[in-house]
Amino acid sequence: MGLIVIVALLVAALAFVAGYGLRLYQERKTIKSAQEQADKILKEAQKEAKEMLLAAKDEALKVKAQVDEELKRQRAYLQNQEERLQRRQEFLDRKAESLDKREKHLAQLQAEIQTLHEEARRLKEKAEEELNRIAGLTPEQAKEILLERVREEARQEMAKVIREEEARAKAEAERRAREIIAEAMQRVGTEEIVELATVTIPLPNDEMKGRIIGRGGRNIRTIENVLGVDLVVDDTPETITISCFDPLRREIARLALEKLITDGRIQPARIEQAAEQARKEVENIIREEGEKALYKLGLPGLPEELVALLGRLKFRTSYGQNVLYHSIETARLAGIMAAELKADVKVAKLGGLLHDIGKAVDQTVEGPHAAIGAEIARRNGLPEIVVNCIAAHHGEVEPQSVEAILVELADALSGGRPGARRESLESYIKRIESLEAIASSFPGVAQAFAIQAGREIRVIVKPEEVDDLAIIQLSREIARKVEENLEYPGQIKVTVIREIRAVDYAR
Repeated sequence: MGLIVIVALLVAALAFVAGYGLRLYQERKTIKSAQEQADKILKEAQKEAKEMLLAAKDEALKVKAQVDEELKRQRAYLQNQEERLQRRQEFLDRKAESLDKREKHLAQLQAEIQTLHEEARRLKEKAEEELNRIAGLTPEQAKEILLERVREEARQEMAKVIREEEARAKAEAERRAREIIAEAMQRVGTEEIVELATVTIPLPNDEMKGRIIGRGGRNIRTIENVLGVDLVVDDTPETITISCFDPLRREIARLALEKLITDGRIQPARIEQAAEQARKEVENIIREEGEKALYKLGLPGLPEELVALLGRLKFRTSYGQNVLYHSIETARLAGIMAAELKADVKVAKLGGLLHDIGKAVDQTVEGPHAAIGAEIARRNGLPEIVVNCIAAHHGEVEPQSVEAILVELADALSGGRPGARRESLESYIKRIESLEAIASSFPGVAQAFAIQAGREIRVIVKPEEVDDLAIIQLSREIARKVEENLEYPGQIKVTVIREIRAVDYAR
C-alpha cells in the first residue's frame, strides 16, 4: 500500500515536471516567435522610413532647384531692369545737361539784349541832348531820328546773333548726323559679297567631261543653247566652268549640270528635262529667298508678286554687288537711322528693302528702275509714302518725307562702303577718263582731275574767264551732265576751284 502511494507520488511528480517543462518550452517558443515578428516589423519600418526619407530628399531637391531657377530669373529680370534704369538715367542726365546749356545760352542772350537796351537808352538820351543843343530840333524830331538809328543798330545786332545761332545749329546738326550715320554703319555688320560671272563644276572623272561634250560636240552645243550659257572646257582635270553674266541663268545651268552629272545619262532630251527641273527648283529658291528677306527684317504680309520679285534680286548684281543683299543692308541702315530720328521705322525699312525692286524686271520693261519699282509698289497697294521712297532714291523725284531721304542715304552708304562693289580695270579707267572729259568740255575749264577712285572730280577754272558766281552754276552743270552720261555706284562730288595768284619779284 505504501509502495503504491510512493509510486503514485513519483508519477505525479514526474507528470508535474513534464508539464512544467512543456509549458516552459511553449512559452520560450512563443517569446521567440514574438521576437522574430518584432524584428520583422522593425526592419519593415526601417525600410519604409528610408524610402520616405529618400522621397523627401528628392522632393526637397526639386523644390530647391525650382527656387534656384526662380531666383535666377528674378536676378536676371532685376539686372535687366537695373540696366534699363541706368540707361534711362544716363539719357535723362544728357537731356538735363542739354537743357542747362540751352538755359544758360538763353540767359546769356537775354543779358546781351538787356545790355543792348541799356546802351540804346543811353545813346538815345545822349543823341537827344546833342541834337537839341546843336541843331535846335524839336523833341519829336530828335526822337524820330534817334528811333530810326536805334532800329538800324538793333537790326544789325540781331542779324549777327541770328547768323551765329544758325552756324551753331548747323554745326550741331552736322555732328549729330555724323553720329547717326556712324552708329548705323557700326550696328549693321554685313559681309563683303562679290558675285563672279563664272562658276566651276567638279567632275567625278575626265570621262564625264567627254560625255558632256558629246559626239562631235552635240551635247555641249545643246547645253549652251538650252541654258543660254557658255561652257569652258579646258585642260584643267575633272572640272568644267560655266560662264554667264546673268546669275539666274548661271544658277539654272549649275543645277542642271549637277543633275546630269549625277544621273550620268547625257543626251539632248535628257538635257532639256534637267533644264526644266532646274528652272522649277530656282523658282522655289526665288520664293524662299524673298520670304527669308522679309523674315530677317520683320516685314511680313507683302503681296506675292513683291515676294517673288525680291527673290529674283538674289540673282541680280550691280557692279558685282548682290542686289538682294544690298537691299537688305539698305533697309537695316534706313531703319536704324529712322529709329534714331524718331521717324517711321517700318516705312524706312520697307522703302529700303524695295528701293531696287525695279531691277528685277528692268531688263524687260522700259524706263529707270526707280520709276519701274515705284509703279510696281503702287500696283500692289503699298502706301504712297513707301512708293515715294522707291521713286526718289536716285533723285529723279523729289523726296516727300524724312524716310525717303533716309532710304536715299542708306542706299549710298551700302553701295559706297569699302568692298561693296567692284569694277573691272578697263571699266574703271574708262569711267575716270569719261569724268575728266565731261568736266573739261565746259568753257573756262583749265584742268580736271578725277580723285578718290572716281568719287570726286576737281575742276580748276581760268579766273579771267569764270568769276566767283559762275563757278556755282558750273559745278551744278557738270554734276548734271555726269548724271546724264555715266553710270556709277554711290555719288560723285564735283568741286570747282577758282584761284587768283599775284606774283612779283624783289630786286
